[in-house]
Amino acid sequence: MELQKINWDDPSAIKKTLSVLGDGGVIVYPTDTIYGFGGDATSETVIKNINLIKGRSSPMSVLAPSVKVALTWLNIPNEELPSISNVLGGKTTVIVPIHKNIVHESILGPGRTLGIRIPDHPYCKAISKEFSNPIITTSVNRSGEVPISQPADVVSHFGQEIDLFINDGILSGSASKIYIYQKGMLKILRS
Repeated sequence: MELQKINWDDPSAIKKTLSVLGDGGVIVYPTDTIYGFGGDATSETVIKNINLIKGRSSPMSVLAPSVKVALTWLNIPNEELPSISNVLGGKTTVIVPIHKNIVHESILGPGRTLGIRIPDHPYCKAISKEFSNPIITTSVNRSGEVPISQPADVVSHFGQEIDLFINDGILSGSASKIYIYQKGMLKILRS
């Protein structure tokens, strides 16, 4: 199958994305930091495909449609939810324990943890609100290599392995800041 390519602000971009995600496909899409591989985070097959493309088998983060929805996923005491909601959003990922049946188990880290992002990019906001499951978000690169920022490089490196490329030009941001929730505290893993 030939790679589909579309600009993020094309009126049909969301519809095409939802179709590919619903069919178990893998996309590359823009965030407010860098390009990300995406797919249905409840599908073991999709998770295996993205790990195969990246050449690794580690946990991955997901997009959440809103802070309100993300907080319902968390398996932490209610009184500790405000500390998470204060940092969740924009160029931040928060790794936190979650309830069962939110994503497929194979995407989780130690202690049933999941990285959660709510990017400010309008495309990310739209797809995460429209798609019924959490969407994987992990940098577009092979394991150990730097993330790819040029659209032409995305296509030449991964065009045979993905189903849809959502183009937003050159993205030269840095990867998200990462917090991890441990023992009731938020710690910075990557700033």
